[in-house]
Amino acid sequence: MSDSIVIAGAGHAAGQTVVSLRQGGFSGRIIMIGDEPYLPYQRPPLSKKFLAGELALERLHIRQERFYAEHDIEVRLATRVEEVDRLKRMVLLSDGNRLSYDRLLLATGSRVRKLDIAGSELQGVHYLRTIDDVLGIQTGFKPGDQLIVIGAGYIGLEVAAVAVSRGLRVTVLEVADRVMNRVVAPEVSRFFEQVHREAGVDIRCNRDPGGILVGDQCVSAVRAPDGVELPADLVIIGVGILPNVDIAEAAGLECENGIIVDEFCRTSDPNILAIGDCTNHPNKLLGRRLRLESVHNAQEQAKTAAATLMGELKPYAQIPWFWSDQYDLKLQIVGISTGYDRVVLRGDPDSRSFAAFYMQGDLLIAVDAVNKPREFMLSKKLIADGARLDPDILADTDIPFKDLVTAALS
Repeated sequence: MSDSIVIAGAGHAAGQTVVSLRQGGFSGRIIMIGDEPYLPYQRPPLSKKFLAGELALERLHIRQERFYAEHDIEVRLATRVEEVDRLKRMVLLSDGNRLSYDRLLLATGSRVRKLDIAGSELQGVHYLRTIDDVLGIQTGFKPGDQLIVIGAGYIGLEVAAVAVSRGLRVTVLEVADRVMNRVVAPEVSRFFEQVHREAGVDIRCNRDPGGILVGDQCVSAVRAPDGVELPADLVIIGVGILPNVDIAEAAGLECENGIIVDEFCRTSDPNILAIGDCTNHPNKLLGRRLRLESVHNAQEQAKTAAATLMGELKPYAQIPWFWSDQYDLKLQIVGISTGYDRVVLRGDPDSRSFAAFYMQGDLLIAVDAVNKPREFMLSKKLIADGARLDPDILADTDIPFKDLVTAALS
């Protein structure tokens, strides 16, 4: 193939795409354009080992620089695709250059949701999404300092776990009535809140994220709408992310909570594909459309898109999964729990090793596994196959989980 493929974005999805294209025998021109000054890298470690200083920057990279040179992949970093001209099949770059394409792949990812709060421009106020964000945070990550984390989702709690382990005094403010409110059941929320409190984190739920960040050049406090003021040497805001769909919308592509794609990652323009956090895609196994913010989705959509670009139609249809590391706990989530009517706990949360099974009647739709890798792995197939389980038997830990799986799938 001699087509020219331009990739807008240089994140995890883009990095996997170029690997899959070359491994699949694509010999045409590949130009990858990313607005960060870094080669494609893994984002999950940013709020975990990289923040803690336990992982070198170069180990974040999906592939080292020599890979791109050896495989004739043109990489343009610190550059953004500003505009797509679909009629001329051309993109306008932030440096003023224009590039023609035969096919365009949008891997524009997502950006942090900004909190509309006075004082957010003060030094010491951070969001966490990129390598540079973490490097900025680390300059003020000092034992004994007071850190205020706004948001008790994955990022907020992972940051809190690293910070308190490094000797910082940590307070987490959350607008909802419990931590990880959008992604886990109350039983799992209670467990993680207790773990953080025991580690010394002050968690305050039902707190309006509005108010004011106080300080003269540098942040010194967070003042809530009710006037309560909390001292702060450092503030990290983690209140979600938004899909980057601006250039897709401006180009007239169909968008709704992400760029609309089919199961082969094709957009409403036959010459443009899209993958990763920025896409809204159909999932045949779940019978619904999804926009997912996960490494698994980025990697697998990238493989599907690469196949499509090479003329092989291999539909993307997998059960989503996610993970979060906090202290010595690995939370692994498989499936989408929306619409569950019952949660079955298997194991005792006090043991710090248990699983929460989300049920619709006797249909298993999702699992949260805490230090339970077997339950996580086996549940992928159970959910994909639409397994039905007796909730009372499922909760009985005297029955080996593997036996339950065998019975459910037989």
